[in-house]
Amino acid sequence: MEENKNVQNPAVAEELDLNEQLLIRRKKLDDLKASGKNPYEKVRYDRTHFSLDIKEDYENFEGKVVGVAGRLISKRIMGKASFAVILDGKGTIQSYLSVNDLGDDYIAFKDYDIGDIVGITGFVFKTRTGEVSIHAESIELLSKSLRPLPEKYHGLKDEDTRYRQREIDLIANPEVKRTFVVRSKILTAIRNYLDSVGYLEVDTPVLQPLEIGASARPFKTHHNALDIDMYLRIETELYLKRLIVGGFDRVYEVGRIFRNEGMDRSHNPEFTTVEMYQAYSNYFEMMDLIENMYRKITLDICGTGVITYQGVEIDMASPWERLTMVEAVKKYAGVDYYDWKTDEEARAVAKEKGVEVEEGKDATKGHVLIAFFDAFVEENLIQPTIIYDYPVENSPLAKRKPDEPAFTQRFEYFIYAREMGNAFSELNDPIDQKERFVKQVEAKRAKGGNDAKVDEDFVTALEYGLPPTGGLGFGVDRLVMLLTDSASIRDVILFPTMKPIKK
Repeated sequence: MEENKNVQNPAVAEELDLNEQLLIRRKKLDDLKASGKNPYEKVRYDRTHFSLDIKEDYENFEGKVVGVAGRLISKRIMGKASFAVILDGKGTIQSYLSVNDLGDDYIAFKDYDIGDIVGITGFVFKTRTGEVSIHAESIELLSKSLRPLPEKYHGLKDEDTRYRQREIDLIANPEVKRTFVVRSKILTAIRNYLDSVGYLEVDTPVLQPLEIGASARPFKTHHNALDIDMYLRIETELYLKRLIVGGFDRVYEVGRIFRNEGMDRSHNPEFTTVEMYQAYSNYFEMMDLIENMYRKITLDICGTGVITYQGVEIDMASPWERLTMVEAVKKYAGVDYYDWKTDEEARAVAKEKGVEVEEGKDATKGHVLIAFFDAFVEENLIQPTIIYDYPVENSPLAKRKPDEPAFTQRFEYFIYAREMGNAFSELNDPIDQKERFVKQVEAKRAKGGNDAKVDEDFVTALEYGLPPTGGLGFGVDRLVMLLTDSASIRDVILFPTMKPIKK
């Protein structure tokens, strides 16, 4: 009785059906090998064209012999003649196959499985329904698929499976592949823009010898030969600025970053950033740079400066709004930083407005301002907006404003209520920098980050002299999300971090 119940269970029945298909496909492979036709021994195939090229330029291809190759995604057997559709790197194309043209190879084709990799040579024609097709003169099995693909017309919808098995997702959902083609084009556009304005692309270390004092939590590993702990980088900033000290004028890096923190729709532990630094520049020039870059990239990728993201129209073409943090808090929270005479008064206003300040009784006016910004402002920044002049409390690497040392020459920019990038007039005073690093390390150690250390090598570099420098960094993945209308960061990372399945 129990066995019958299991078979009637849909999940168990599906598993039994899968196992049967796996056995059948494995048997077919064994038969091929036994007959001397092992498909895995194929070295190459003379593919002359892609599907899309043929279909878009039919007039020039009609009657010509072509060689195409790809994955068999459907076939319709009609006795002595059949139709098959293959998926290649640019799309799909139909083929007509008959026993009269192919002989024994047609008999072999009838036993092919959906998912097999095949090569087809033949001449281009149109069927009576007007579909561009290939009249096959030869067909060859290039690789055997031992697992069935997801049902073609319904695609692969389960998100967990899609992200874990991206290769299957790419086969089942053509729009997914288009997203990653666009991602590649965005990276090219970023590089082209920065190269065009005189920046040099460089590479800096991913493995670093110490946990710097920033708030982000790093991944820790151990180097056996040196017998030292090392850390995957949480940013590319400090090494890039050392290159400015060394005499480079404008540098940037497209870098993989690793942060041992939580995951959500806009955060993944491994992600991609672009950081850039320009000597003899400041944060206002960085504002102009990023606004012009985003406008150019959006136009290049989307063909328009006004895009739609998650149903909301975003105007990337018009000048971006620019507000100081004080102005933004006054606009959206209705409180004025300059009305607070003391830290105690600022904390009292926060308590009155129900704004929680993480630093508690040690909170300064700057801390309270930041808390008000988080509580009231960010959610309103739908259109591209630059927020600048941040309190020194959360800007350890930015230069202070000479006329108002409680604030720094820092800005962040926001689109769709999401922080997209961060920029400074870089701090180049080594004494001030050392003091801020020390405070940052103390704060991190108080929260349990006992490995945090001051980057003395960076401080030493500053002591040789860093020219006035503007610096900026932004997340590539969030930009790709925006320009491809993707709701989750996992939709724009080919293989996002996933919790392993217990077998």
